[in-house]
Amino acid sequence: MSSNKIPVLPVIMAGGSGTRLWPLSRAGYPKQFLVLSGNESLFQLAARRLAALASPEFELGAPCIVGNDEHRFLVLDQLREVRLEPSSVLLEPMGRNTAPALTLAALAALEDGADPVLVVTPADQTVTDAAAFTAALQQAVRIAAEGAIAILGITPDRPETGYGYIRTTADAAGLAVAQFVEKPDLETAQRYLAEGGYYWNSGMFVLRASVWVKALERFRPDIAAATRAAWVARKTDAKFVRPGKAEFAAVPSESVDYAVMERCPGTDIPLRMVALDAGWNDLGAWEAVWQVADKDEAGNAFVGDALIADSRNTLVHATSRLVGVVGLTDIVVVETPDAVLVSDRSRSQEVKQIVNRLGAEQRGEHALHRKVHRPWGWYDSIDHGERFQVKRIMVKPGAALSLQMHHHRAEHWIVVSGTAEIVNGDKTILLTENQSTYIPLGQTHRLANPGKVPLEIIEVQSGSYLGEDDIVRFEDTYGRA
Repeated sequence: MSSNKIPVLPVIMAGGSGTRLWPLSRAGYPKQFLVLSGNESLFQLAARRLAALASPEFELGAPCIVGNDEHRFLVLDQLREVRLEPSSVLLEPMGRNTAPALTLAALAALEDGADPVLVVTPADQTVTDAAAFTAALQQAVRIAAEGAIAILGITPDRPETGYGYIRTTADAAGLAVAQFVEKPDLETAQRYLAEGGYYWNSGMFVLRASVWVKALERFRPDIAAATRAAWVARKTDAKFVRPGKAEFAAVPSESVDYAVMERCPGTDIPLRMVALDAGWNDLGAWEAVWQVADKDEAGNAFVGDALIADSRNTLVHATSRLVGVVGLTDIVVVETPDAVLVSDRSRSQEVKQIVNRLGAEQRGEHALHRKVHRPWGWYDSIDHGERFQVKRIMVKPGAALSLQMHHHRAEHWIVVSGTAEIVNGDKTILLTENQSTYIPLGQTHRLANPGKVPLEIIEVQSGSYLGEDDIVRFEDTYGRA
């Protein structure tokens, strides 16, 4: 990297589960990958915002993504859609909160002897003023390049009780962080707003990789040592970097705030804050989605095919059919093909009670949508009965499913568009629109798309057990065999 430029590495924390936006967000397809408005997901918007940091004074690297192993192909697909390539995708085998996640990114950044400024942001926030956001981050990069830790603090516009606050003091260099304070009650939040000097904690940090590692070793040497052990035991597969699973399981779970940031005030570690007034929201619940949405004159917001009559301050999110509401005030209605949520808007954070029950009862609506994304495309379970299941399957051009077999089910495949290359036992055949084939129980088979356009088929499964775990993989392009 050029010696006269500040090396900058964007780091996107994309490992959250986003359960408070259920039923749109699921464990297998969390909120950061959702398109809540427009045509780009929250993760894609975050990646593009960080790409806008490019300037003559910075040497901007490709983004480093820290995420869940289960979402690795979602990360690559969504970056590809916005024409961005990651420098690496660090895959956590299990969630350990943000301090270990940031430590993985810092260790990766230091690996080749460099010490870039890490610009660390969650993947699930929104910003309406992109220019103000970029200017604030660039200011934070300059501060961090001198060895300080810079935090983005949100200028509050209301007495919000759902966020932690940062108390600042002014000095010749700007704003110093004096204290982190927990989420306040309403009376305390009103006092913070009246007094001034308090900002919402955005969860965005800018600091040198070496500064983070040294601070963590000082305040939480247990997390530092355990994460380093997992990093040493890593395996690399193209862009994917997998820390040692057993070693990472032993890492204490802790947030960046608790592990380091809250311990810095009063020490010799300089902690600065840059005020951000850019229409920021962390979309922590459906209430927040309503706040940032475009509304009609009655305060109603909707996405999809929705008809709203005689209602006020209500959010309707329809994904697969017409949703009509009449006479509602301060309500959230979210419809997906397999679940509907109706909630008082002010209590929308409590949807996690429903999600916890779904998890405890091991219901499919907890983890996956009816339409499930896979590295080769997607499938949509459109009908099922006691001994049958019907799926619509899309395979991307050039992609292929694993070579596999099933112990408990047979399958009929009907091509509805595109061209299918099918391995069926010892035969390989090509099928086009309106042609079909039968895969007997126990037969080794594979579906591939050799063409230039998406392949779509209808699959009819029949048998005594139709679960997704009845798959024996022999070969797999995506490392799942």
